[in-house]
Parts: sequence; C-alpha cells; structure tokens
Amino acid sequence: MNYPLDSKKQDILIVDDTIDNLRVLSSILVREGYNVRKALNWQMAFTACQMLLPDLILLDIMMPDINGYQVCERLKSWELTTEIPIIFISALDDVFDKVKAFHSGGADYITKPFEFEEILVRIENQLALRSAQKEIKKLNLSLEEKIQERTQQLENTLKNLRQEIDERRSLQNQLIDIALHDSLTGLPNRLLFVNQLEKVLAKTKKEDNYRFAVLFLDCDRFKTVNDSLGHLVGDKLLLSIASRLQSVLNNKDTLARFGGDEFAVLLENLTDIDTAVSVADSILQKLSLAFHIGKYEIFMNASIGIIWGNNEYEKPEHLLRDVDTAMYRAKDNGRARYHIFNPLMHQEAIKLLELENDLRRAIDREEFVLYYQPIISLQTGKISGFEALVRWEHPSRGLLSPNDFIPLAEETGLIVAINTLILQSACQHLSNWQNHFTDQHQVNISVNLSALLFSQPNLVETIDEIIQNTQVDPNYLELEITETAIMENSQSAKNIIQNLKQRKIRLIMDDFGTGYSSLTYLHSLPLSGLKIDQSFVKIMQSNPKNMGLVPAIVSIAHSMGMSAIAEGVETAQQLSQLRSFNCDFAQGYLFSEALAHDKILNLIFAAPQW
Repeated sequence: MNYPLDSKKQDILIVDDTIDNLRVLSSILVREGYNVRKALNWQMAFTACQMLLPDLILLDIMMPDINGYQVCERLKSWELTTEIPIIFISALDDVFDKVKAFHSGGADYITKPFEFEEILVRIENQLALRSAQKEIKKLNLSLEEKIQERTQQLENTLKNLRQEIDERRSLQNQLIDIALHDSLTGLPNRLLFVNQLEKVLAKTKKEDNYRFAVLFLDCDRFKTVNDSLGHLVGDKLLLSIASRLQSVLNNKDTLARFGGDEFAVLLENLTDIDTAVSVADSILQKLSLAFHIGKYEIFMNASIGIIWGNNEYEKPEHLLRDVDTAMYRAKDNGRARYHIFNPLMHQEAIKLLELENDLRRAIDREEFVLYYQPIISLQTGKISGFEALVRWEHPSRGLLSPNDFIPLAEETGLIVAINTLILQSACQHLSNWQNHFTDQHQVNISVNLSALLFSQPNLVETIDEIIQNTQVDPNYLELEITETAIMENSQSAKNIIQNLKQRKIRLIMDDFGTGYSSLTYLHSLPLSGLKIDQSFVKIMQSNPKNMGLVPAIVSIAHSMGMSAIAEGVETAQQLSQLRSFNCDFAQGYLFSEALAHDKILNLIFAAPQW
C-alpha cells in the first residue's frame, strides 16, 4: 500500500546524477513547501514512481546509461505516469536539444545555469496545469455518473450537462492559454510560435510566391542586469523590451518570447528581405535607447539573426536552427547588429561539429604528434633548444597544422586535455634525448601553455606528475605563456608561475607586445625571457619607422634580467639586424622548419652553425 508523504504538500521527484544539483534544488523546493524526493538514475526514478506517483518530475538530460530523453519517453509510455508533467533542466542550449525534449514528452525546458525564481514559477505553472487537468477528469467522471443516475430526469440532466460542458470548455481554453503563452510577458511562447511556423510553411507549399521572414533576437549581456540589479529589475526590463518590440511590429506580425532574454518575430506575406532588414534596424534603434527601470538607467542591445523563409524548409525546427546560427554569427561579429542566414553557414556549423567530434576522438586515440623547431643562440650560432609544435594526424584529412584545430580546441575547452598530452609527449622526448647527450649537447625544450590551463586548480600537480613519470630534468624545460593567461587569471597565474619557478622550470612570455604588454606585471613575475612576435620581426625591413620596436623589446628584456627570443626569422638580413640589437635567441625558417622528433638527434649531433 502506498502512503502519502504529506497529503497537504505536492510531491516533486528530481532525477539528476549530479548530487550537488539534487541538493540545491531539493533545499529550495522544500523551503517553498513541497515534498521532494531524489533519484540519481532511471531505476531509482522508476522505483520512486512505483512507491508514490509524484505530482511533477524535474529531469536532467545528461545522465549515464539512459539519458533524460529516454527516461521521459519511458515515463510517458507507462500508463500510471503518462500524465505527470516533466520539466527538463539541462546545460544543453541548442535548439535541437530543446525540440527533442518537447518531442520526447517534456512539458517545459529550463537551461542551466538556471534562475531559481524561474524554476519556481514554471513549477507552479505546471502544477496548476496538472491540477486543472485532474479537475477536468473529475468533471468527466461526474458527467458520466450524473447521466447514469438521472436517465429519468432527462431535462434537468441536459441542463446540467450544458452548464458543465461550458465550464469544461472554459477550463480547457484557460489551459490552452497557459500552455501557449509566456507567464511573464503574456506573449506567445515557443510552442505557439512553432505552431504558427507550421501553418506558414504549409502555406508556402500551396502558394509558390508566398514568402516570410523570421527574426531571432538575443539580448546582449542581459545576465549582467540580473546579477547586478536582481531578477525583479530583470523581469521589468524584459517587459519593457517586449513592449518596445511590439511597438515596432504591426498586428499581423507574431512576437514570441522563447524564454530568458530570447525573442522571436515572424513576418508574413513579404515581397523581399528588405522589409525584414528594416524591422531589424528599427528594433536595434529602439533597444539602443536607455531603459528607465525604477531608479536605474539601463542600456541594452541585442544580436539578431534573420532568415528568409521559403518552401524549401520542411520543419519549423530547421528554420529555428538556421536563424539561431545567424544570431550567433551576429554576436561573433561584435553584437548589437543583425546577420542574415546563408546556407553555407549551416554547412560550416556541420563541419565545425564534425571537427569537434573528431577532436574529442583524437584525444582518446592520442592522434597528436610533436614537431620541433630549433632555437638558435645568436652569440654562438648553435642550437640551444627547440620549440614543441603540435600537429594532428587526422585519419582522413592527413597532417593538420595548429591553425586548423587549436582555435576550436580553445573554444570548446578541449585544449586542456590536448595541452596536457603535448606536455607529456614533449617531456618524454626531452627525457629520451637527455639520455643520449653529454653536458655539451644538452638542449632546452619550450612548450606552449594555453591560458585555459591557468584556470585549472591542479595545473602544478599535473606538471609535477609528468616530470615524475618521464624523469625529465626540469632545468631544461621551458614553458611559454601568453599575456592573456596572466591577465585573465591574475592572482592564480602569479601563484602558479612562482610554484613553477621553484621547480627550476623556466618561463617565457610568448608573443610579447601583441597583448596587454604591461610592464607592471612583468616586474612582479619571475620570467626568464620574452619572445618577440614574428610580426615585429617582419616589419623591420618593410617599414623602417617600426625598426625601433624590436630593439626596444630587447632592451626591456635585458633591463629585467631576461633573454630576448625573436620568432619568424626568414632572411639573413633579419638575422644580422637582430644580432646588431643584441637579441639573444632566434628561430624561423632561415634556420629550419619544424622537424619530426625522430630527426632531432641527428640535427643536434650534426652541430650546424649560423
């Protein structure tokens, strides 16, 4: 027999394999007066439903074995749980993921990181919707009982039935209105907008000349308002934004709020794309004016994607996918602007996704190899070390240079794992070479460290472990860091650099002069050298006015007890000029291109001199 936890409280089941998420959500909901139960996986969720049917389920997508979509489909296929509302809570923010959630039976979708007030409002709406549905069932049962009981009193029964049917229709209309409109702004929500898109697409199939446009709008840096001024001010700002958007549109246009700070606009029966562009310009102009929310003056801009609709589209989600892509291109281009979708953008997005998937597999398969470019001492003319440069042996595209995949690795965070593999491999090579060298042949190896590694709390421990495993002599290990790594992680970067210096690992500032170039932090850091970016070396000959940049950097390095290393040396004239500036080291194609690691020993023993 099932016993209720508390007959006065509504019961919520949270399904999430992350214990911290369970704890935080549970504490909030309990504080709001709900009974809360928790499940880490599908089996626990199923058992919990068998013991007591919840009033509502909060469901994460990314879980081991069976993901949230599958859990939702199973619950919807079970007769006892098919009508229980399920709200997805996930870090996945792609349109595909959200559409898939609704297709699997989800009643709502909340994107992480979520706002607690939004979760509570959506839970209340779904519970109210569920209560109303139960009320409808009760009314239906009541209707059936009364029909059977009052067969002999047909006139009175019919009268009562008409009254109850009217009530049912009214309640259904209320439910539909709740389900299809945003609770804050009262605007159509995603579901209603998608329904309207389906109608428009059907119309394009019947009328060859029928055209429409969709605008997808995302407010730039809206989260800053919520974080600094609070969600009450944020909600009022959203209402003001919705009002300004409506003032730009006419009665035939459809404006919807997709959630958060995202809005969509459907413009129908257009003759050309210029009308959509004009609307986007008007929106940007309206939003550029200050918003006055209480005592606050707030400035807000937006990035807008535009898509020209036609009969080639089969499904609304394809339209939303492409217009979302265009919106993100507007953000990438500087925000506060619009961008019109081009089909090539979709192909680029697919290629980028495929490359990311390949990159993840490449990490597991360790498909990365190191090439080494010699670093020459300008005093002796001999090789003093090598810079490790990564290449990717792609199974179908061949050997890829860093420019083909490092930017994507940085964007996705995969650079952390790749950089660790690079450092491990470089230290292993250096250790092997050190076993072949006498003291006179010992060389240094320089390895670049991504700025993202400085946000990793265990970076120093990882480097210690690599040194221990490879038995490399850290005196010959140099780590190249950028100004960005230091400025974005100021205090933690300084601590990491100090710890690495204590381990006798030399630290080189890479691409000096191309970033912040603040002499203040240079004084406070135990750096061993500055690398002069190849762009400065290149312009020494092309623009004599800029000749002073290189000797200035060399002078800065020497004044702080550091060495100066010039990159991208390609001509004998550049080499001669660098020597005249007392530059310490240089590297570039003049000396050698980057070589595979199995060629390095022969190069060192050949002892070339420049």
